[in-house]
Amino acid sequence: MPHAFTRTLLATLALAAAVACTNPVRSSGGWTEGSRQSGPYSRVLVLGVSPDVNQRCAFEDSMAQALQQMGTTAQASCVVLGSKEPLTREAVEKAIAAIGAEAVLATRPLGGSTQLKEGGTNESRGGGYYKATDYGYAYDYWGAYGVPVVYGEFQTAPAEFYLEGGGRVRTDVYQAGTAKLVYSAETEAERLESRAQGMVVVSGAIAEQLRRDGLIR
Repeated sequence: MPHAFTRTLLATLALAAAVACTNPVRSSGGWTEGSRQSGPYSRVLVLGVSPDVNQRCAFEDSMAQALQQMGTTAQASCVVLGSKEPLTREAVEKAIAAIGAEAVLATRPLGGSTQLKEGGTNESRGGGYYKATDYGYAYDYWGAYGVPVVYGEFQTAPAEFYLEGGGRVRTDVYQAGTAKLVYSAETEAERLESRAQGMVVVSGAIAEQLRRDGLIR
């Protein structure tokens, strides 16, 4: 019996290691200064910031499901607003009011996979795996709740949340009503076999990171 248990345990560990090697994903983030007391949040509006509406809605659905599996009430903006309404502050605030959201979780793609370096920081995040970038745009290019300020330039921003093989996304959490940025994270996945697989892997990693950092209940 002990031998059988040992074999089962080793097989489980080997499978876990194989999955980790196949789907490596890393996520790191932190609260903005003075914002830690803002969370945790139990009702969240999920926003995907992409000029490709199909990518946006698919990611929002995956992210909302990952949060719901952790017990958080989460709704995708595509469900609340529909997929045709432009991503403006007014639209987001309408969605907040419709579902009584406490926070807005906005995620946008940062392009292809790059190596994350340990110890990177910026003015709003503590030690972590990365130093966040904005894909060539100034930070104020992204307005309240992470929506684009200039839609003409938004059309040339990265559209895909992850490419076949890997990708990076940035997630910002805003307090509903004030649009105050309270938390930011960056997530990178490598060696993805498909976009469908990427949705599950990346969304799950983001949700777990938010849970560990006390953003969601």
